Amino acid sequence: MKEYKYKINGNEYTVGIGDIDHNMVEVEVNGTSYTVELEKTETPAPVVAAVKPVSPVATTTPVARPAAPASAGAGVVKAPLPGTIVDIKVSVGDKVEPNTVVAVLEAMKMENNINAGRAGVVKSISVNKGDSVLDGTDILVIE
Repeated sequence: MKEYKYKINGNEYTVGIGDIDHNMVEVEVNGTSYTVELEKTETPAPVVAAVKPVSPVATTTPVARPAAPASAGAGVVKAPLPGTIVDIKVSVGDKVEPNTVVAVLEAMKMENNINAGRAGVVKSISVNKGDSVLDGTDILVIE
């Protein structure tokens, strides 16, 4: 396993990358293992398509996840991969449309726009700028 050290927004990450088997690779970030499926492309550089944790044990402190919203009509926007919240583009009470950018997440030195999955009003925001999050962490709730 090759090991790399990254520093993102002052946070240090140790990333180990295992052998690629077809389009699957084992990646370890600060002691947490993930099975990563690589998107098949015609270029030699693979693109990460999905991240799925292998072990729920993390060596860093993730953002606490609030309880599921009581409203059945609520839509929870979740972090698609582990990283750091670098910007929150909306406030509680803002109206959003589908695919509106609601937050920006930095992962592996790349900024990723996080979009609203549906139209509605922002009911609550569960993270702050600078928070480190794991994939699946609730970012905000839209009603």
